[in-house]
Amino acid sequence: MKSNPKTGTIGEFTFIVAPEHAITFATDGMPAVLSTPNLIGLIERTARESLQPFLDADERTVGTEIDLRHLAPTPLGARVTITVRVIHAEGRAVSFQVEARDEHELIARGLHKRGIIHTGSFTRRVQGKARA
Repeated sequence: MKSNPKTGTIGEFTFIVAPEHAITFATDGMPAVLSTPNLIGLIERTARESLQPFLDADERTVGTEIDLRHLAPTPLGARVTITVRVIHAEGRAVSFQVEARDEHELIARGLHKRGIIHTGSFTRRVQGKARA
């Protein structure tokens, strides 16, 4: 690792809720809204990208924990901004406070943790499992 991210390091990502971000059960009067699994994926992406400047070429981060409260629905076409903030970094573990907001309100908040891995050893571990 080039350096540890400092407490307070922020990452941000803004997107427009599109059909591919929506729940799959929007039928019979249920409106299409941002799904929790897609929101989690975009939170992870935001955290991962915020750590990229701190990593060596052979390092990546992987999600290890997420504790999220999805507080409010967000319809198709709405703009959502995800903000992640480093609250603790020690060794190969980084913890984030996360929030997501649409144009009207806070829609999600929680905590997310990522681990820093070396791609070579990670690949060998995955290949060992695949062979078993």
